[in-house]
Amino acid sequence: MDTEAPHTQRGHSSPREGEGWPRSAFSRTTDGDGPGRRQPTWRRAGMLGVICTAFLLLLSNFVVQPFLIPSRSMEPTLRVGDRVLVNKLAYRFGDQPRRGDVVVFDGTGSFVRERPDGSPAGALVRGAASALGLAEPSDTDFVKRVVGVGGDDVVCCDAGGRVSVNGVPLDEPYLHPGDAPSEVPFRIVVPLGTLWVMGDHRSQSRDSRDHLGEPGGGMVPVEKVIGRADWIGWPVSRWGAVGGGHG
Repeated sequence: MDTEAPHTQRGHSSPREGEGWPRSAFSRTTDGDGPGRRQPTWRRAGMLGVICTAFLLLLSNFVVQPFLIPSRSMEPTLRVGDRVLVNKLAYRFGDQPRRGDVVVFDGTGSFVRERPDGSPAGALVRGAASALGLAEPSDTDFVKRVVGVGGDDVVCCDAGGRVSVNGVPLDEPYLHPGDAPSEVPFRIVVPLGTLWVMGDHRSQSRDSRDHLGEPGGGMVPVEKVIGRADWIGWPVSRWGAVGGGHG
């Protein structure tokens, strides 16, 4: 018995290959041209990634740089793990750091004597990662608050236990609760073109006070300032402006 249906009775609901149904995007990727069609897509995605990374690096080098907070020295203003946005244009057009500004600076020559040795390739990768806020900053970069600018007479402590600048006691609401303005007494006149900087968590901060007896006396040259920390960009719960202090 012949079980094959006559030619006129089969296949009306199932068109032959290549007829009836349009070829889907999936079918195009499985034919002979598939790899050739996918490759440009991956190339475009890779090129887009390179362009975006280059743009972000340029932005961080010249305009705004994310900076990962690595220590407790600026608590409660800045906490470990915060990413602050450093405004690199803040002092680029004639403005100078002011008392109360939170600044990021290169401490080479003031807080550290020289750059640590290391592989150039490793330093390049680390520098790119830190510039994007993905890694801790260089060991030579620091974030502190400006307490005195060039010409200021900075003294600690007055009769009330406060730091005073040019004879005026400072109101420092940003200090970590329970911290004294300074356990180390000092009196310095800040040379022109330099800054006297301190952390908000005074008992946990290595700042200008710790370098009084070293070359430079703990003063940070203004030219070494990378920028002003204006905003906390991460985590989301910490979004907001970095609090300023005395003027």
